Amino acid sequence: MRTGADETGLAGFRRYTWWAVPGTNVGALILFTGEWILDGDVPVQPRVFGAAALAVEAAAVVALLNARLSAGARPRPPAGWPAAGALAALVLAVCPLAVRDYGVWPIAPALMTAVAATYLDRGRRRLLVAAAVLAAALPGGAVSLLSGDGDLPYAALFPPGVTVFVVWAVLGPLWAWDIAGRLDEARRLSAELAVKDERLRFAADLHDIQGHHLQVIALKSELAARLAETDPPRAAAEMRDVRALAADALRDTRAVVLGYRRTSLDDEIANAARILASAGIDARTTAEPAAVGDTARHLLGLVMREATTNLLRHSRARHASVDYRVTGGVARLRVGNDGASGPGTAPGAAPGTGLSALAGRLRTAGGDLTWTRDADRFELTASLPAGDGGGR
Repeated sequence: MRTGADETGLAGFRRYTWWAVPGTNVGALILFTGEWILDGDVPVQPRVFGAAALAVEAAAVVALLNARLSAGARPRPPAGWPAAGALAALVLAVCPLAVRDYGVWPIAPALMTAVAATYLDRGRRRLLVAAAVLAAALPGGAVSLLSGDGDLPYAALFPPGVTVFVVWAVLGPLWAWDIAGRLDEARRLSAELAVKDERLRFAADLHDIQGHHLQVIALKSELAARLAETDPPRAAAEMRDVRALAADALRDTRAVVLGYRRTSLDDEIANAARILASAGIDARTTAEPAAVGDTARHLLGLVMREATTNLLRHSRARHASVDYRVTGGVARLRVGNDGASGPGTAPGAAPGTGLSALAGRLRTAGGDLTWTRDADRFELTASLPAGDGGGR
């Protein structure tokens, strides 16, 4: 099974960073310190201690940096290794200083300082590095002064320079690694949000389809039940409509699941006029032909469907009006009715929870959705940029 790091290329970047940080720095430590250990002019005892300390520090650096590359937001060093590495660095500093080798002794302490800094936050990291750079001038300068060898400038200035370089060589690539990790985390979160947004969109579309069809089916079934004894032929016709509506609902639901369905405003206006007429509501529609983009056509179709469903569910309207036109590059749909305060409707009843969700979707698309109520008059107004004028 491939991990997310493999899929985004982080695995390759991690390998590069590993070789650039632990690999390169441990290699440099072994190269320069090992040359001093193998120098026959150096006394045997410091060389023996230095060889043992070199093995310990190399292992500590590899373990600590490997853990740092694998750590999360709050890295913790593996137990034991920081103390072991610090002790080994101390030995690798004291042994060369004992023989006044001012070029070798700062390498091991500088490397352990840089490794320790990778586990600190920015503020404490700066304090540690600044203290290490200042302190690096003291041991060599003190030894040179006490011995009187005349190498004071070199002994005091070269170690701080080595410390700065080693810290930069370690922290620079790790900073890039941290940035890459945060970008990958942002990419992952963005993908999760996209999935959640799509689920919300799917839920809204499914609500629009099922709510609309089920409301009409319930209305027609109730009408058929009332007509069953007084007008059987009409009751049978209503039940045939119910069967057709159920088939439409099943087809539309399957289409949404497959991701192919796009609401057509023209179809929704025609369907609303037919449904409202069957409910005994006088619906007057005015729809001026105009080319609008896919987004406007789809969203306004959803608004038309939701308005029809709410009109059937929440009102006792006798008259309704639908007005659709495009003016000045703005597509505007108005749906009104005169039954907002009819019997059985609470004075403060909401026009339907689906409208609030649709209002958010229209605002996201650069449009607006508002509704007003004046006595028994309710009017819904939706507006959207006409878009690219894609085909109808």
